Amino acid sequence: MSVLVVGSVALDSVETPFGRADDALGGSATYFAASASHHTRVQLVGVVGSDYPIQKLQDLAARGVDLSGLEQMEGESFRWRGRYRHDLNSAETLETRLGVFSHFRPKIPPQFRRAKYVFLGNIDPRLQLDVLQQVEKPTLVACDTMNFWIESRRADLLALLEKVDLITLNDAEARQLTEQANLVKAARWILSKGPRTVIIKKGEHGAFMFHANRVFFAPAYPLEDVFDPTGAGDSFAGGFMGYLARTDDLSEANMRRAVVFGSAMGSFVVEGFSIARLLEITPDDISRRVAEFHRLVTFDAEAL
Repeated sequence: MSVLVVGSVALDSVETPFGRADDALGGSATYFAASASHHTRVQLVGVVGSDYPIQKLQDLAARGVDLSGLEQMEGESFRWRGRYRHDLNSAETLETRLGVFSHFRPKIPPQFRRAKYVFLGNIDPRLQLDVLQQVEKPTLVACDTMNFWIESRRADLLALLEKVDLITLNDAEARQLTEQANLVKAARWILSKGPRTVIIKKGEHGAFMFHANRVFFAPAYPLEDVFDPTGAGDSFAGGFMGYLARTDDLSEANMRRAVVFGSAMGSFVVEGFSIARLLEITPDDISRRVAEFHRLVTFDAEAL
């Protein structure tokens, strides 16, 4: 079972206390695809400029990422430049150049339109809604968003929530969207707008998954070295959606496992710059880390 991702494909220049990377592969769709490709085939839709080093995406293609939905237009690619100081939970944006991404209008190839699992990356909610007009009866549609769209496209975002099954967002975005300081109340508010599942990411403090009457929490993996947190949320989403697509099982128990797989993939990507670490890891690496997550949260309840 494959998963369709629609989002940004960018070039990032990132500086952290541990080093820097210039013109590195970035963008929500890139991170998602690098992560999800460890679990299933990925169909990617995005746009790049004439200056984009397409050959650098061949490692993704070799991993089963179908790039036939990646459009190349004349002009400059989407570029982002940012800096992390010792608080690695938040980036300081130094420069954003949208380039051809400012004219992005997703065109879903015919062979992608029957995708059963669809992830709408962090793009204008009007474009996310347009994608839903182009796909045919997906099993699960998930979306991401950010503070800019919450502020500038709120009505469109609320319309989108009526049509998706799941949304991922961080704790600050959840509070901004709902105007609720308490994350449990924020999740309940979002659930009332349409999605059956809400995942609220808290960076180094883990992630909550909310259903109508149930809550699941997965901690972040305790790492000694974090080099670059860029793309951690998209890598989480890729691991989560990729695992669901591979197992094709939307039971609550399996979705809980998917959250752990998402957390595992998010923990790998921050160990290096760009998607480099995601290209290095093996299935055994993933299995060991998931097992470590299990040991991290398992305890004997009999003594209680």
